[in-house]
Order: sequence, then C-alpha cells, then structure tokens
Amino acid sequence: MKLVVVGAGGVGGYFGGKLQRRGTAVTFVARGAHLEALRRRGLTIRSANEGEWSVPVTAVEHLEGRPTADVVLLCVKSFDTEQAVEAIRPVVGLDTAVVSLQNGVDNEEKIDAALGAGRAVGGVAYVFATIEGPGVIAHTQGGRIVLGELDGQTRPRTERLRDAFTAAGVPTELSPDIRRALWDKYLAITAQAGMTALTRKPTGVLRAIPECWTMWRLLLEELAAIAAAEKVSLAADIVERILTGVAGLKPDTTSSMYHDLTHGKRLELEALQGHALRLAERHGLPAPTLFAVYAALKPHAGPA
Repeated sequence: MKLVVVGAGGVGGYFGGKLQRRGTAVTFVARGAHLEALRRRGLTIRSANEGEWSVPVTAVEHLEGRPTADVVLLCVKSFDTEQAVEAIRPVVGLDTAVVSLQNGVDNEEKIDAALGAGRAVGGVAYVFATIEGPGVIAHTQGGRIVLGELDGQTRPRTERLRDAFTAAGVPTELSPDIRRALWDKYLAITAQAGMTALTRKPTGVLRAIPECWTMWRLLLEELAAIAAAEKVSLAADIVERILTGVAGLKPDTTSSMYHDLTHGKRLELEALQGHALRLAERHGLPAPTLFAVYAALKPHAGPA
C-alpha cells in the first residue's frame, strides 16, 4: 500500500509514523523546520504509553511527480481542507481513497465536491498528540480510529486500510454509519475545545467547578439538539455518555484548540463552534451557550 499523509502534525505524524514503522510506504507532506527535521533525522514519537521511538521517513513539500497513492490521509486543520485537496491532485488516481482524519463534520463534503463523489472516506481519530518540536510528535493518550464509507457500504479499500492500521498497532474499526461517528466526536470536541480554550484551563480544573461543569453540559445539550435537527441518529443518552468520558480523562487534558490558542496559532473556530451555530440558525434553534463561546473566542481565531 502506498500512502500519503498530508499534515504531519500530531494526528498525521503519530498514525503515519505507526504505519511506516510497520512497513507501509508512507510519504509525509510537511513544510519548514518540521520538513527539514523529518528529512535529516526521521520522525520521532514520544508517547506517554509506548515510550520513545524513531523511524526514517520520506518527507516532501509538494507532491508533483510522486506516484499515485492508494490512500491519502488528510490530517490538516479544517480551514486548510480546500487547499490541501488541491495539493494532493497529483497523487489521486481513479481508485485513491482520501480519508479525512480532521475535526469537523463537513470535510468529506469538501473532498468529494473537489475530487468527485465517492472519493472521500470518513475517519474519526481518537488521539491526543501535538508537534513537540521539529520532527518530534508528543503523544499523550488515545490512538484509536473509526473508518467508514459515506454510503455505509463495506469496500476492499477501507478493509485494507483497517488491516494496515491494525497490523501497525492502531485499534481500528469500520462503521456502517460514519456520519454518526463523526457527529459523536464533533459534539465531544466542540464542547471540550470551547471550554478549555475559553477558560485557558485543563479538564480537571473545569470538572471541579460546578458552574463550568454545568456550562459543559449546556453546550452538549445544544449540540445534541442541532444533531437531531440534522437527522443524525445519535444515542438518546449521548450527553451523559460524553460527560462520563470527560470525567475519565486525565486532569491535565486540554484540546487542540487550547493548544493553538496558547501558542498563537489560528483556531478551528469556524469548523467547530461556527459550523454548529450556522446549523442552529438554519433550523431556528436557540444556542446561547454555544454563541457565547464562539463570540468570546472570535477575537483570538485568526484569519477569517
């Protein structure tokens, strides 16, 4: 299998590195100091669960002249989806699967709109990992993937990718309803990202403050109502399930939005809270807590 990872940050670096170490031919697309470090020293993963390990990798800035890929893992921030899709055109063939492992619930639509219907495969990555420094990924927890065809069918391309991930030590399952899986995570990360970024505090602190925990619940309830209006078949107790999951997270857990905010980077505000608010408006649903989070973070979001 020939695989391309676009966005060699926490998610792409961690999962791509696991595949490369197991023997999959992976090409990483990166830039700047990170690209140079990958070329010189390879990729290093510093994992709280697995220890530290390194693997030599193929890293490029552009894909012109590269062979056609069997699979492209799109791991860029959601605001870069359209640009990344254009960048992968040189390696997209008739049978190439483009798997989004991104935050948000509309990336697959953007992929298919640009490359043709049926190209996108939905993906949900449950992992906490960031770039610690050039060529180095810090993995703190998680590491599971859910994959699924958008039409609910099972196809050899997703079965092969599942098998490759599984062989690389990544627990991976195929979902017959990937839209539901995407929305499950969307609710969880939109609330968690909003709360940790807004307060600049980790999960353990927020769980201990009743008002913050109530606000977390209100966000999830508003998001669940939006999902229902979108006819997404989430579990009836989805809010309680997510809160139970949050209660089990390490106290120092934050979010990628918290990390981006505290490091002066652009936020995925429009893909998360912004997208949900636009859906709420479309359906005539009140979402005051979501709006408050969105409005308070908007000055920090970066370019529109």
